[in-house]
Amino acid sequence: MGGRNLTLMTDLYELTMMQGYFKAGNKQRVIFDVFYRKNPSGSAYAVMAGLEQVIEYIRELTFSEDDIRYLKDTGIFEDDFLEYLEQFKFSGNIYAIPEGSVIFPREPLMKIVAPVMEAQLIETAVLNIINHQCLIATKASRVVYAANGDGVMEFGLRRAQGPDAGIYGARAAIIGGCVGTSNVLAGKLFRVPVKGTHAHSWIMSFSDEYTAFKTYASLYPDACILLVDTYDTLKSGVPNAIRVFQEMKEAGIPLTFYGIRLDSGDLAYLSKKARKMLDNAGFTDAVISASSDLDEYLIDSLKTQGAAITSWGVGTNLITSKDNPSFGGVYKIAAVESDGKFIPKIKLSENSEKITNPGNKTIYRVYEKTSGKIKADLIALEDDIISEEEDLLLFDPLETWKKTLLKAGSFSLRKMLVPIFEDGDCVYPSPDVMDIREYCFQELNTLWDESRRLVNPHPVYVDLSERLYQLKTELLGKIK
Repeated sequence: MGGRNLTLMTDLYELTMMQGYFKAGNKQRVIFDVFYRKNPSGSAYAVMAGLEQVIEYIRELTFSEDDIRYLKDTGIFEDDFLEYLEQFKFSGNIYAIPEGSVIFPREPLMKIVAPVMEAQLIETAVLNIINHQCLIATKASRVVYAANGDGVMEFGLRRAQGPDAGIYGARAAIIGGCVGTSNVLAGKLFRVPVKGTHAHSWIMSFSDEYTAFKTYASLYPDACILLVDTYDTLKSGVPNAIRVFQEMKEAGIPLTFYGIRLDSGDLAYLSKKARKMLDNAGFTDAVISASSDLDEYLIDSLKTQGAAITSWGVGTNLITSKDNPSFGGVYKIAAVESDGKFIPKIKLSENSEKITNPGNKTIYRVYEKTSGKIKADLIALEDDIISEEEDLLLFDPLETWKKTLLKAGSFSLRKMLVPIFEDGDCVYPSPDVMDIREYCFQELNTLWDESRRLVNPHPVYVDLSERLYQLKTELLGKIK
């Protein structure tokens, strides 16, 4: 988080509960799961993101003298508890699904195993970071999918909900597949490509459009994308852009990356007309870029209409995930240690989706060997024995009569949760963002096409192991 101390970025009740645990002498270790219940934007999956920022937060988790002074001034906290906070350091274990992985509802994205006071404190910040970046990475992956191989640039900084949302939203958008961002600070912090053209104000500050284009081209001949819709796209903008490109060509200036950008009007119609004009002038390799309130549905529609656009700048609808602005991740206790053993805990609800999965768990991703595609995710108890050498029976945990038997040798398994912190020390080296982006592309390719479509995608099954299902059923039966 850029060296900022975010220790007090928490809900007050986390601290009041901590004081309660402290006064009661409660030092028992607990297990908390971070998971979400519903995929955003009508998707069949989400994309894991934000882990690197969680790591930074945990590493910097200390109460400064100023923090202690502030907490004392609230009048809520007693001196002995504040003395404990002065020495606070996270000492627990954290496991997580790596960034860029495809993830699914109800499975633990992170597992925190720590003394109850430590695990309680980090809840709010962990959810804040994970919820935001998973949301934007997922939205970006959908937009990139709709673009079908065209480059997508993240252009949303000025519409993001504050600096952090713009910076870390850009990071998440790159993980989800964007080729670059307009956000210069994000480019510096995360070593990702920064891209951009010019605004209408550039054109309007000159005496005429042609002079504006020519001046820009002389400054940036290697990245000459001209915004052509300030006055009249087809009668003025595109002809003036062609004139400048022709002069560059005659002057022997290499046209390495050049073209036009459309930011208004009927993008399908204008792009097809502009393409013909550029081609007729001999500029068949000129890029046509488009912006203007794009999202995955509009991009998909424009491509269906045959729009001649090959590069997309997506801003507001991506950086805010406008159609689904909240990810909905939660942080729930799953087990409490007693006499050296973890005792499973379960939360009951009248809504079956809100009933938690108890115990110390792990996740197995089950792949079909022949295709490499995901068959299902299997949430299992940590000590379950799941083997590729034995038949595996998968069943829906709600509609248990729906079953699939996978024969030994027909599938492969991968454990999804990896160690991040051990006894308070980070043991996980975070990859570079561009490497996470490449890994995310590989992950998305493990989804079946039917699960990637934008509308009514086929769900990916998340099942429970037989032992976990029996444990859950048993605990539900004991609740009166």
